[in-house]
Amino acid sequence: MKKDKKNIADLKIVKAINKNVRSSTRKLSPILKSIVGKKADEAIRDLSFSDKRISKDIKKTISSAVANAENNFQYNIDKLIVKEAFCGKQIIMKRFRARAKGRASPIMKPYSNVTIILYEKSQELKQDGSKS
Repeated sequence: MKKDKKNIADLKIVKAINKNVRSSTRKLSPILKSIVGKKADEAIRDLSFSDKRISKDIKKTISSAVANAENNFQYNIDKLIVKEAFCGKQIIMKRFRARAKGRASPIMKPYSNVTIILYEKSQELKQDGSKS
């Protein structure tokens, strides 16, 4: 297990969490799966041209992670890659709508958490890849 901790430290990981995103995890997951493995600037570009309403909040979270990497750890923003992107459930606001004959039907308004994990691709990894 000690070796795993050293490898994680070598990867230069940066994280950004956006809490209380007004969308369900079911709508967020396909968008997040599409950006995993891409460079950070490519992911932001793809989200800019997306038709989905929630892509604006995801783009904001990636931009925050890039800013964290640049300001807090002095990483090169051109080498940042999206390692993980996932979402989790938050609260559900429950509302009711009046229906016919004195009935009511529920309206569920779910919230989610979005987590973006970036890492800086070091030069050593590039050199190993070019030799192979």
